[in-house]
Amino acid sequence: MVRPRTPRRVELGEFLSARRRSASRADRGLPVSPRRGDTGLSREEVAALAGISVSWYTWLEQGRDTGVSHQVLLAVARVLALSDDEVDYVLGLAERGESPARPVRYDAAPEHLMRLIERLDFPAFILTPGWAILGWNAAYRDLYPRVEDLAPADRNLLWLVYTDPDLRRMLPDWERDTRRFLAEFRAEAGVRVTEDDHRAVLDRLAGASELFREHAAELEVAGFASRRRDFHHPRQGPVSYDHHRLVPSDASDLHIVMYVPTTPTP
Repeated sequence: MVRPRTPRRVELGEFLSARRRSASRADRGLPVSPRRGDTGLSREEVAALAGISVSWYTWLEQGRDTGVSHQVLLAVARVLALSDDEVDYVLGLAERGESPARPVRYDAAPEHLMRLIERLDFPAFILTPGWAILGWNAAYRDLYPRVEDLAPADRNLLWLVYTDPDLRRMLPDWERDTRRFLAEFRAEAGVRVTEDDHRAVLDRLAGASELFREHAAELEVAGFASRRRDFHHPRQGPVSYDHHRLVPSDASDLHIVMYVPTTPTP
C-alpha cells in the first residue's frame, strides 16, 4: 500500500534523486547515454540494477511511504554507491513509526559543562543539536572575538560559517569548510532535518547565501571526523588545531567542540 507523502519521505526522495542524477554510468557498466552522457541514471536503470520494480523506485523518489524493506533500501544504496554515512541517513529517513524524541531545549549551557570547558586552555565551545553556540571558553573567545557580541539568533555555527566575513577571513579554504560543515549538519540532523528548528536554520541560510543554496542542492552527507583545522588568527597569524567533538553522557543532545593545538601552547 502506498501511503501519503511525508516530510521525511520527501527528503529521502530528493536525496536519492540527486545521487541518481550524479551517478557515473561507466562505473556501473552502462553505455554513454545520448541524453545524459556519462553522468546520470534513469529511474528504470536504478530499479533494474537494484532488482525492484520501476513503480516502487519511482514512489520512493516521489516521497511516498511505500513500506519498502531494509533490504530494498540497501540494494538501492548499493546501486547508487552511497557511503556508510549516506546509507545511515537513508535508512533513518525511511524508518516508519514515531519520530525521534525531540532534543532537550537549553536556554543556557549546563553549569557543569561550562566549568569543564573553562578549565581548558585551548578553544572549546558547546553546540546544541541545531548548532547554536550555547557556551564558550576564554580561548575560543580569543580565537573568534565576535562570539560575545553576536545576537543569540546569529550565534549559530552553520549560519556564521556562511555569512560572517570575519570568520571567512579566518578560514584559508572557506568554501571547502562550508561544504563540509553543511554535510555534517545534515548527517547529524538525520530525520530531524525536516523538523522546525533545523528547517529554520536551513531556510534562513537559503535566503541569505547564494553559496549555501548551491551547496544545499548537492545534498551532501558526511559524519563528523576529527581532523586538522587551520585558521588565520586576527593577532597571532596562522594557527593549527586538531578538531574534536565529545558528547556528554548526561547531556547527549549537546556536543563539546574542542580545538587542540597541534603544537604546544607557548
